[in-house]
Amino acid sequence: MPTPPLDLDAVSFEDLKKLVVQLLVEVTALREENRQLREDIARLKDLPKKPQLAPGGMDKASEPDRRAKTKEARRQRRKRQSGRRTPPVTEDRTLVVEVPPGSHRRGFETFTVQDLVLTPQVIRFRRERWVTPDGHEIVAPLPPAVTGHFGPGVVRYVLMQHFQGQVTVERLLGQLRALGLRISKGEILAVLTAHKEAFHTEKEALLEAGLETAAWLTVDDTAARHAGHGEYTTHIGNDRFAWFATRSSKSRLNFLDLLRAGHPDYVINAAAAAYLVEHQAAEAVITALLLDEHRNFADEAAWQAHLDRLNLGPGQQRRLATEAAVVGAIVGRGLLADTVIVSDEAGQFDVFEHALCWLHAERHLRQIISVTDEQQRWVDLQRQLVWWFYADLKAYKDEPSPQRRTALRQRFDRVFGRVTGFAELDEAVARILANKDDLLRVLDRPEIPLNTNTSETDVRSFVTKRKISGETRSTAGKQARDTFLSLLKTCAKHAISFWDYLGARLKIPDAGPVPWLPDLIRQPASA
Repeated sequence: MPTPPLDLDAVSFEDLKKLVVQLLVEVTALREENRQLREDIARLKDLPKKPQLAPGGMDKASEPDRRAKTKEARRQRRKRQSGRRTPPVTEDRTLVVEVPPGSHRRGFETFTVQDLVLTPQVIRFRRERWVTPDGHEIVAPLPPAVTGHFGPGVVRYVLMQHFQGQVTVERLLGQLRALGLRISKGEILAVLTAHKEAFHTEKEALLEAGLETAAWLTVDDTAARHAGHGEYTTHIGNDRFAWFATRSSKSRLNFLDLLRAGHPDYVINAAAAAYLVEHQAAEAVITALLLDEHRNFADEAAWQAHLDRLNLGPGQQRRLATEAAVVGAIVGRGLLADTVIVSDEAGQFDVFEHALCWLHAERHLRQIISVTDEQQRWVDLQRQLVWWFYADLKAYKDEPSPQRRTALRQRFDRVFGRVTGFAELDEAVARILANKDDLLRVLDRPEIPLNTNTSETDVRSFVTKRKISGETRSTAGKQARDTFLSLLKTCAKHAISFWDYLGARLKIPDAGPVPWLPDLIRQPASA
């Protein structure tokens, strides 16, 4: 029997929403079934496949093409970073030609040739030696710029090739010997790691400048090998800087310690007390810490001694107290005052004002294994709803408004409040719903990104180096890798050539000046 027509005026709003969802599911299923039937018919009739036609230009003329805008932005960024402007001329050569009598000069036509000269330069310093009447020997000192048997040009070349070009030490050894240098593998390792205190200082200053000024940060970590053991490299950065640190732990306490930007102090203040309450520390622990007259501790030894005096033994409560004291030190220094930390769902990053990456949230749906066609249709529909919502969040970032904010919050509940009966899908959707506040942080802070692509991109170079070089063996090697990858990525974000940066820091003659990188990070905040 035919179904009687439905009186829409008599249906409640909630029932109408359920009906719309049901119809969307049915339409999706029918479209998929129709597509499969068409493919079967075409296969049985041996019809030619659908041609892959290029899109017409009418859509581009009628509405903005975001992909074209993205490509244009990338093209402009590459143009800024690729050094397309002609380098300064180092030599002029005038070419003359014989001409018939009566010809008129019309100036010159320029033709520029760029060349690269790799020639070893060996300087022998003949240092005067004198013996005083009392028998002491005096030798003329070396110039201040000379710090070893290899000059700044070799250091610059080795650093750029190894850290930017991902050239291994063995291949560098072959290159340099082919160019005529007498050098060993151990000496190359020394060039890469020794006397780099100035670079380490600038790298550490990058993080503090970023934490002082950043509206948002993206964070991520990846596995690292050091001296035969598994460690973890944490990335902290945004569109202004990148910073790497490798340690044996990736706990929340380790992450908070990184956010102190090298300062060793511990502080019990209002921020520390709020952290203890939020993480449900024992009331006795909170009372003991707040009633004690000691609130500031210079280093870890002083802090641990204080915990011992309070008879706070090892375990969760001591860890929470330590995390709270580190949070107090961070806030006390004015770091992360109004900064949103965007991360994947890793629990160690859930500190301060926190937001979650939408791409990682959607992965829970992508990883679901469907047994039946109906289950797959439910998963496909849910993923499509997520991507529609994601697209509208991107549009909201461009033009935020209170009305759109309210509508998106209500729509989030509808999209992720659905129950299908497919247990694995319902569990994944409920997990996303539980993270509503962190996923919708962008509604209150439209300037923050919806994903952690910044960290993913920066970490990629570290992963590539790990695949090529395997692991570090010495502490100096690990520190040098973290330092120069941080400086390299930060230079790239400011369209600074890493070659020019190294030339400026190594004080190579004729190398142009490069500003102190932490000052560049602070510029947008002070402008």
